[in-house]
Amino acid sequence: MIKNVKILILLLVSMILFAVSGIAGTKACNIDAPNSSVEVNVIGWSFEIMDFYADQMKKCGEVKNIDVNVQLQDFQATKEAFRLANAGGGDSPFDIMHVANTGITEFGTIGWFLPLNDLIDKYRDEYNLDDISDTGWEGATIDGKIYGIPATANTLHLAYRSDLFKKYGLKVPKNYDEVMEVCKVLKKEPTIDVPFTLDLSAGWAWEIEFLAFIRSYGSDYLNADKTPAFNNSNGVAAATKMKEVVDACMGPQGLAIGYEAAEVAINTGAQAMVHIWASNTVSMFDPKQSDFADVIKFAPAAAPKPGSKLGGSAWHDFYTIPARTTKDHDLLFRILMESLDHDSQFGAADMGIVTRTSIKKGLPNLPAAKETIANGIGIYEPNQAVQLAQAALGNWMPFIGTGEMTPKEALDAAAKEYIKEAKAQGFLK
Repeated sequence: MIKNVKILILLLVSMILFAVSGIAGTKACNIDAPNSSVEVNVIGWSFEIMDFYADQMKKCGEVKNIDVNVQLQDFQATKEAFRLANAGGGDSPFDIMHVANTGITEFGTIGWFLPLNDLIDKYRDEYNLDDISDTGWEGATIDGKIYGIPATANTLHLAYRSDLFKKYGLKVPKNYDEVMEVCKVLKKEPTIDVPFTLDLSAGWAWEIEFLAFIRSYGSDYLNADKTPAFNNSNGVAAATKMKEVVDACMGPQGLAIGYEAAEVAINTGAQAMVHIWASNTVSMFDPKQSDFADVIKFAPAAAPKPGSKLGGSAWHDFYTIPARTTKDHDLLFRILMESLDHDSQFGAADMGIVTRTSIKKGLPNLPAAKETIANGIGIYEPNQAVQLAQAALGNWMPFIGTGEMTPKEALDAAAKEYIKEAKAQGFLK
């Protein structure tokens, strides 16, 4: 009898816990229904944690008179769609937009995003907005105006097959010289296609990695007077190191592997190590998605220059409200905050790095990501001229990988293009 009572109690406790977790997982959107029908159009790109937040927004579509439509594309397509939508100067077809640091600078500085300061102050206490990290707010702010709500932190760090490292007696590399030494050994492994990749599959990808390399070498894209600094001796040394990594670890095959393909490659055994976005590692913990979930481990980004800054940025993804939306700003902000409140971010912590400091749980790669963010190269300078440098570098740096240009030739060509555009737009005389 006593045994049966104990079993009954355990069953009741389990049912209660299951019910509570179910309620938390299906948290209702706590917004009053508007008086008339409102269609809210959201645009962004897809990865696990942002997909989770998108689902939270869709719950607000269950409120009477609210219809939430979420359109997920890839990173570049999202930015291009927003550029095209705003170029004509009419009403925005999008009401909420997902952007990263570079999008805050590109679109915030030209007035395409709504400053959110007043709404943040209005709802600061209700949604405990001071719980969101200072670095997150910093990345969303230009000249005191806050253009985005930080949704997730991100960076690039190492993921590697610990079984292969054990097989060959390898230590986890701390800098790119050591990465190349590891590659020499792993090329002997018959089960893989390439030992290591960092994403250099497109011009924009070269630019992102080059920022990490040049800052680790002690320089930046621009001087204080907005003249180009990226083609100085440190920039050439940084780009040369990138080319050395390509030749030692990647080859033409590796150059074609973007971060999404690399995620698949390490999960299926096609490569042994990858420099990858923290947001793209969730599949690596899941035996249903990864053949090597039990042996994939994580480490901070390698330093491009030994002993210097780690080769990962302090990246964030944000939700913004386009300035030309015709929808009620207060309603849109409430939808954002219902999707990014404490309960939502607590659930999101199982899929990525959340921005609320009170939430301590996280995925197995969290220590590697945090160390990279703390000791890495920081964020992009919020300067419109930097956008021109990014574009020029993206246009010319791929020629380094193919061997069609030397690092100095490519950087000098990018500097020439940058100077022409910077003069045309009034950044340089």
